[in-house]
Amino acid sequence: MIKTVISTELPVDEHLLIRKNSISSGSGKKRICIVTGTHGDELEGQYICYRIGSILQEHPECLDGTVEIYPALNPLGIDSITRGIPNFDLDMNRIFPGDPRGSMAENTAYNIIEDLKGADLVLDIHSSNIFLYEVPQVRINQLTAEKLVPLAKYLNLDFLWVHEAATVLEATLAYSLNALDTPTLVVEMGVGMRITKSYGDQLVGGILNLMRHLGVWKGDVPEPPAGHRTILSTRGSVEFINASASGVFIPLIRQSNEVEAGQSIGRIVDPLRGVVLQEVAVDKPGFVFTIRAYPVVYEGSLLARVYREDNA
Repeated sequence: MIKTVISTELPVDEHLLIRKNSISSGSGKKRICIVTGTHGDELEGQYICYRIGSILQEHPECLDGTVEIYPALNPLGIDSITRGIPNFDLDMNRIFPGDPRGSMAENTAYNIIEDLKGADLVLDIHSSNIFLYEVPQVRINQLTAEKLVPLAKYLNLDFLWVHEAATVLEATLAYSLNALDTPTLVVEMGVGMRITKSYGDQLVGGILNLMRHLGVWKGDVPEPPAGHRTILSTRGSVEFINASASGVFIPLIRQSNEVEAGQSIGRIVDPLRGVVLQEVAVDKPGFVFTIRAYPVVYEGSLLARVYREDNA
């Protein structure tokens, strides 16, 4: 059933309309919410919403509870291919939990929180920006790791990144919901303005697996690829690799790569002179879970993130 979460009149005959698809079946009381589209340039979640909605509607006999799908928390951003809320110069994921007496954006954020709070689980799905390619991963605030990591493992994604609390922005949707005792997992994957179908299919299988664990889904669940393992970041540290020269970055590996000490993951080149400006290598073995997608780089640009276990 399609329901309206927010309907607001805007200037010049425009209209802000946020809707959800609420799918219920069986006698189960648990409610799972899948949200995406907070940033208008992050489109990976659109495919997940489509696939989950299609599967649940094709097999209502396998659903025992309620799944609510929110494809576009920032529909104006998606329509205009804008990361934030257009005309307001606002990042929507920096204004939660909102304010019922505040501006239009703050009021919208408040009503989104009110609609989501109390769910048994919220999945907040993001893409990367256009500059970086991310493996399918879950990002978790250290303050909620004990509660959320066991749930995140059922998603069968490549990497669980537990951030220190100091690095987590308190004005995000996930932080605000977790503060209200609504368990919320942040998923990040792919690249901005694109859909990576293989990643989407991996997450759809993981969502069904997590739903089965929670007793909401009784149907089939795809098996993870042979040899797949989920890396948990609490056993080591994350290194950020930045450019030391300006030029064009040529990656030599795919994202989601385990690399050896001294291995080159890419190089920065000068197309005019035909020379290599920087050979980008790792000095210790690790797991590359982020790699540069946009080729043009400047000194200091982020090229990769590498996770290293303590014994590496």
